[in-house]
Amino acid sequence: MEIHYFCTQINVFTARLMEKNIFAKLIATAMNLQEKAVANTLALLDEGCTIPFISRYRKERTGGLDEVQIAGISDRYEKLNEIQKRKETVTKTITDLGKMTPELEKRIEACWDATELEDIYLPYKPKRRTRAQVAREQGLEPLAQTLMLQREHDPKHAAERYVKGDVTNTEAAIKGAQDIIAEIVSEDERSRQQLRTSFSRQAFITSKVVKTKADTDEAAKYSDYFDWEEPLKRCSSHRLLAMRRGESEGILRISISPDDEEAVERLKRHYVYGNTPCGKLVAEAVEDGYKRLLKPAIETEFSTLSKEKADEEAIRVFAENLRQLLLGAPLGQKRVMGIDPGFRTGCKVVCLDAQGNLLHHEAIFPHPPVNKRMEAAMTIQKMMQKYQIEAISIGNGTASRETNDFIKDVLAGRYNIDTKKKEEFTKPQVFTVSEDGASVYSASKIARDEFPDEDVTVRGAVSIGRRLMDPLAELVKIDPKSIGVGQYQHDVDQTKLKHSLDQTVESCVNLVGVNLNTASQHLLMYVSGLGPTLAKNIVDYRRENGAFTSRAQLKKVPRLGPAAFQQCAGFLRIPGAKNPLDNSAVHPESYSVVEQMAKDQGCSVSDLINNKDKREAIDIKRYVTAEVGIPTLTDIMKELEKPGRDPREQIEEFEFDKNVSTVDDLVEGMILPGIVTNITNFGAFVDIGVHQDGLIHISQMANRRIAHPTDVVKLHQHLRVRVIEVDRRRNRISLSLKGI
Repeated sequence: MEIHYFCTQINVFTARLMEKNIFAKLIATAMNLQEKAVANTLALLDEGCTIPFISRYRKERTGGLDEVQIAGISDRYEKLNEIQKRKETVTKTITDLGKMTPELEKRIEACWDATELEDIYLPYKPKRRTRAQVAREQGLEPLAQTLMLQREHDPKHAAERYVKGDVTNTEAAIKGAQDIIAEIVSEDERSRQQLRTSFSRQAFITSKVVKTKADTDEAAKYSDYFDWEEPLKRCSSHRLLAMRRGESEGILRISISPDDEEAVERLKRHYVYGNTPCGKLVAEAVEDGYKRLLKPAIETEFSTLSKEKADEEAIRVFAENLRQLLLGAPLGQKRVMGIDPGFRTGCKVVCLDAQGNLLHHEAIFPHPPVNKRMEAAMTIQKMMQKYQIEAISIGNGTASRETNDFIKDVLAGRYNIDTKKKEEFTKPQVFTVSEDGASVYSASKIARDEFPDEDVTVRGAVSIGRRLMDPLAELVKIDPKSIGVGQYQHDVDQTKLKHSLDQTVESCVNLVGVNLNTASQHLLMYVSGLGPTLAKNIVDYRRENGAFTSRAQLKKVPRLGPAAFQQCAGFLRIPGAKNPLDNSAVHPESYSVVEQMAKDQGCSVSDLINNKDKREAIDIKRYVTAEVGIPTLTDIMKELEKPGRDPREQIEEFEFDKNVSTVDDLVEGMILPGIVTNITNFGAFVDIGVHQDGLIHISQMANRRIAHPTDVVKLHQHLRVRVIEVDRRRNRISLSLKGI
């Protein structure tokens, strides 16, 4: 028994190894990568390594693949595994039916295309009782085969011998045989592939309004698609998703179709051999099979494929926008006043210390209808002085522009407030930040756990203040779909969207690195190798034992074993640690290399970091080993130059045009400062301070053709734009970057 079990395990291992080799070859070919690099990457993924870890610390094994390539390998690997499981199901089903042949088995084994596999399986796939199945049960399959051969001069005469039982006459026999032919045509691989070619080259997507909904208010936003038609291959992702949303809301009817007449004629050429009586019957069956079975199936397939393609593009844009937002410039650890602006309900003001802890909060009412401007100004001045505020963060929602102007008036001394120590107080910088998602955070469990005794308005203002200090640390607490940087995010595949956005958040967190002693549990859970449980354990350990003084202490955290330590250690930082490498991106597994470098230079690691001449004197080739190559050594030298360097840009103040505050103030030709708030495939939306974002269409971004708006702009970028059109009726503003 033991020998049999051992042999079985060897066979399973060998089969798995062969399968992985096939996967590596398929992925390498599809992505135009080195097969060895792909194979090594698959091995690392199977070992439980994360994408950020592989990208950063295993360059020798991957040949320097970046995160995007590794993520692509991971996704394709998952799809191939799914196909393999499907192949096993298909093989078992056909074998159980007793219809498996050596040739068919080889075809299935060699197939790695999901569509082709389903075509192979279709004739054997269990299905509901079709008209063709009924005809087969009536014994009409031989008649169908006779008609398809088209050698009979009198098909009715051939049908007479099948008139029995439920088949009451020759017409019924021929009709049943035609049903069988129609199904044969619809399930034939050649027919399906031919029609796919027609769809991919010629298909048009057509949108029509449902007549009963045409005059309703909810249909108005889809008016562009009430009578719309364009080639499917040219339909942009945002238009397709808009049409599909209209369809899901019952306002539009969408269809995808090639030239039906041409498609049918092309099919007939394969099945009809001449203008004979049998040929005419076969032609009728082919046309019926096309309209009733084949076209609906391929239309559904292309509807799904086009939606998947649109989803992928929308998710890609969403992920890129999220990346830019998460990697937004941080102010750093400074004392911040956060303001959630409002008119009737007032402005919620919070004061935070340099670590983001809440010190004080209250509401002010400087705007209509209350208009207590002097009282609000005095309150702001007192809070700024008492808590030594260094920066003010104002949300960009309702009353943002008015609040910004009010705060700047206070700082400019326009209220003549007599306060003590006025001359000692340094005026804080004023910033406007996106408040998208602040309300979602304020009502979340995370916010309730952080501030159990405060209401949602206070929590929202805290979020606005903290996202100025460190956008990444604060925004990871919010569902990315609620941050407001995507389009049609509720219409795309939610599983794929979550997967992509989670990967983006993980990538950004690990790119920047995390302060082990100040990071929240929610931020820590995105660090390579951790997750919710270990993140909580780290926070609990920190609370019970005090701040970490070295990365090695992580090994004392409950359930954080060697594998997790290896994955996470390089991304965690400890400012002020005894070993300066603990505040760098140098992985602990490479500390000995750096220590040897320092020893060879006759100095300490700290001296090596602080002395450029000593670093430049190092010949990294001397330190190459079987495990450590030039890529890792190059990264180490870059890190020693600026250990713990934050890759994000420096934050800049921004100010709207003081003469423009509403849409009515806009005049075509004006050049105004603005902030990019969202990027789509067709352009970028820009806040110019009039409570309505303007659109820079992709055609207005440059004097050259560009592939995507991100080639020119990025999220939260400060830029100057020209007003080219103001549609006050529809409240639309068109902007341009040309000639500026």
